[in-house]
Amino acid sequence: MTRPPHPLELIDRERVLELLTQHLSRAWESFDRPRPREPELGPALVQRLSEALPAAPGDPEASLADIASILDASVSPSRPLYAAYIGSTGLEAGVLAGALGNAYDVNLAATAGAAELLENQTIRWVAEFVGYPVADGAFTSGGMTSNLTALTAAREHALPGSRFSGVSGRPAAVYCSEESHHSVARAVEVIGLGSQALRRIPIDADRRMRVDALRAALDADRRAGVVPVAVVATSGTTLTGAIDPLAEVADVCAERGVWMHVDGAYGGPAAGVPNLAPRFAGLERADSLTIDAHKWLGVQKSCSVVMLSRQGPLESAFAHDERYMLHAGVAANGVDSTLEYSRPVRSLKLWLAFRVYGAELLRDWIELTVDHARILAAGLAAHPRFELLNDPALSVVCFRHLGDGSLDGAGLDAHNLELARAIMADGRVYLAPAQVDGKTCLRVCFMNFRTTIDQVGEMLRVIEELADRAGQAVPETAS
Repeated sequence: MTRPPHPLELIDRERVLELLTQHLSRAWESFDRPRPREPELGPALVQRLSEALPAAPGDPEASLADIASILDASVSPSRPLYAAYIGSTGLEAGVLAGALGNAYDVNLAATAGAAELLENQTIRWVAEFVGYPVADGAFTSGGMTSNLTALTAAREHALPGSRFSGVSGRPAAVYCSEESHHSVARAVEVIGLGSQALRRIPIDADRRMRVDALRAALDADRRAGVVPVAVVATSGTTLTGAIDPLAEVADVCAERGVWMHVDGAYGGPAAGVPNLAPRFAGLERADSLTIDAHKWLGVQKSCSVVMLSRQGPLESAFAHDERYMLHAGVAANGVDSTLEYSRPVRSLKLWLAFRVYGAELLRDWIELTVDHARILAAGLAAHPRFELLNDPALSVVCFRHLGDGSLDGAGLDAHNLELARAIMADGRVYLAPAQVDGKTCLRVCFMNFRTTIDQVGEMLRVIEELADRAGQAVPETAS
């Protein structure tokens, strides 16, 4: 005899799943091509979004429809002309894995059975994809957490016992380029060193960390009694996609016995593309590596992985004994090597993506997006009314519109900021403003496998059109 459904269970599961399938299908279809504008929510739905907490049960069908409308009117990186920031591309396999993973709600903090095998296999697959000799690792919520995890392990390695006694006034430092992601600064603050302990190393003409300056900073700190905790090299900076000279940084770290971490949250997967791999020479020598699968591996947020080249440092940094989470003999719990406690099977999305698409398709897609950046950069460089601000090493292009030639300084900055806002409001292309060497500019980052070469040309045409409109109303600051 079947039991009656509990009030917290959906009464008509089949109907709700059918509706969910319809909403997903419409979403996927909408991602297949650019749309002329971003939709707006109707006034009735806007009103519902201001209502108080519901006390009684509601209609799941109507609620699903509202969710679909809200998400459709939100900014999604799955759209082919989304080129702002560094987003995912919404691989459909990730949606399927996410739904199943949420249904089972496995927690990797403690013994989780077969999911642990899948997690470990996915870590090995990522390492194989990029050519990294992984010995330990974990999936995390994002590059911030992955970098923090690695630097916590590096701190315990450089300052043994600091997780118990604190830094205790021992001067220590972390080193990164001037263009590194702010997550490095946050991590240095969180591990107790303070942001003053972060040494931002100057960059060269290619926007890469200057190894001579790194060497000088390390040696000066050592003479002053400062303990170098880690050098953070970036393989694909967020601002311009620059890749630090990893092999040379590895030489400096090896000579001085300093932990080398590579922040490959954005650019790391490109190391797995044969034509791009030489740019990442030395990555395999890093003590730790961050890669965000929810960026250039296409799965949905949040799915990042931190990998280490040897066993031990993660447990040294995080292992503990608690009465509510006993150990089975000498076996460690999942939480003994991670910062997080409750931890879903984030790897599930990437595991299914590798199984469904295979590594070669992912490599082809990454290489295509790099080609898109090269094509756009060439078009901008040849255009008399645009200034190209970086020679793209990966898929990021920074540039600015020069207006009618009468603008400079603050006026040109204001013009480009206004242009960026106009582009985002228009909705056909979505990009974001940035600042390179003090110049306000437009920044495009190609990540989406749906973007075609023809759409790269369309992007430039839309930017030209809106730039001409913006130029008709010159900001007052231009004079």
